[in-house]
Amino acid sequence: TTTTKILDIIIMADSSGDWCTIESDPGVFTSLIESFGVKNVELTELWSLDDESLQSLTAPIEGVDNAAVHGLIFLFKWERQSSSATASLEGRGTPLTGDTVPEGLFFAQQTVQNACATQAILSVLFNARDAIVAQEGGESKDEGDDNGRRLVLGQTLSNFKDFTCHFPPDLRGEAIGSSDEIRTAHNSFGRSEDAFLSDPTKPKRMATDDDDVFHFIAYVPHENGCVYELDGLQQGPIRVGEFKKDEADKDQWIKVARDAIQARLSNYSPTEIKFNLMAIVQDRRTYLNERLSALAAIGIEENDPAMVHIQSELHAEEEKRAQWALENARRHHNYLPFCVELLRSLAGSGKMDGLMTKAKTTAAEKRKRQQKS
Repeated sequence: TTTTKILDIIIMADSSGDWCTIESDPGVFTSLIESFGVKNVELTELWSLDDESLQSLTAPIEGVDNAAVHGLIFLFKWERQSSSATASLEGRGTPLTGDTVPEGLFFAQQTVQNACATQAILSVLFNARDAIVAQEGGESKDEGDDNGRRLVLGQTLSNFKDFTCHFPPDLRGEAIGSSDEIRTAHNSFGRSEDAFLSDPTKPKRMATDDDDVFHFIAYVPHENGCVYELDGLQQGPIRVGEFKKDEADKDQWIKVARDAIQARLSNYSPTEIKFNLMAIVQDRRTYLNERLSALAAIGIEENDPAMVHIQSELHAEEEKRAQWALENARRHHNYLPFCVELLRSLAGSGKMDGLMTKAKTTAAEKRKRQQKS
């Protein structure tokens, strides 16, 4: 029964395993959501907040001007809120709670450490418009994914969303933290060296004021014409602005989110660069294949420059995916035993002392050059 499941969540929340930190990388996040069974989306990094960069999300290639952008994921250095930061937060809007939360807006509070990356991603996926949600047994409630234009949520996340749809934000957070499927997928993208170096007999070191602590939040549009900031450390979603739901200008909501992000950035030193912004967008391969089919339908031959250009872009996308898979395999591999064995071999062959002396000399020379400059 539902009551039994809720009790299980509360019990499991205290005994659930640890969540590791994962790298803020589009290849990692795309592979993570695909491991949940999500289809037709990927993550892409934004290097600038100018209008041209934002427009490239919805109009990535010639002939495509309505590609889906489901939400933004923003990574920033978290700082304890000073009075000025609190005032800034109040200027953006206070967290909505209870009946003030818009109907259908999924928000979960973060209740476990290191889960903010996956929680921000889930915040976007669960609020994606026109997403295809699977029913029990694997069938979708909607037939057809509109040639890959619609996000397919997959069985795992569909079941989770359906089960937690009436939960309060704190219990939704507990449900995420205690989900073996979600936690296992998240931890599979952690570096194995972290587990190798940790001592299970000692308590984990907690971050101090001298440490850099980073946090992920999400920005999503809602059908009521508002953009919301979803931060699991807040009591509820924060309304950051309104946008016109204009079919001819689908990036309007992104500009509203951009303004909210810039407001956050203004609270940091101009020299601070430790930020990362990614968008959850339509899989580029879907509309590239769609363009190929459209050109073929009007009789364009394969050796036509337009066809060749799109085929080359599609090939580049496949190469990008292959590179992501290679990098993720390297992230999963534990190189520490190899390093330890290498050091042992160097020491056994008598080369270690010479290499250490050379390294110290090189380091000293580098420090002198830095002091002179």
